[in-house]
Amino acid sequence: MNIEQTARDFFEACETGGGWEACTEHCVEGAAFACQADALAETTTLAGYAEWMKALLGPIPDGRYELTAFATDVTRGTVVAAAVFRGTQTGSGGPGQPTGRSVASDYVYVMAFEGDRIKHVTKIWNDLQALRQLGWA
Repeated sequence: MNIEQTARDFFEACETGGGWEACTEHCVEGAAFACQADALAETTTLAGYAEWMKALLGPIPDGRYELTAFATDVTRGTVVAAAVFRGTQTGSGGPGQPTGRSVASDYVYVMAFEGDRIKHVTKIWNDLQALRQLGWA
């Protein structure tokens, strides 16, 4: 399998709430995660992030992504995916009762590979804007 297909499969599994169980086959053991956003400041493993995404679909059960760009840099062993996360907080969870407010939040994944598996993902995301849209900040 090539890195582009692996990245697509991982992205789909993660963004649809499959959790680590659905994502692990696409990643090396101990795959790392980084994001310069307060909401994810303590999340340092891809397993932790995949579970965070799964949990996010509790308060936002209609959460979905709209892929806006996808690029592969074979020389550097990197795949970049840009998307917009959309949804409405109608489920329980989050910092309080459902707000009924919607979010449309841009983000980017930079997925670095070791061979044909993901070894690190950096998420570029403005969490404060997303939290404000939902009425959580």
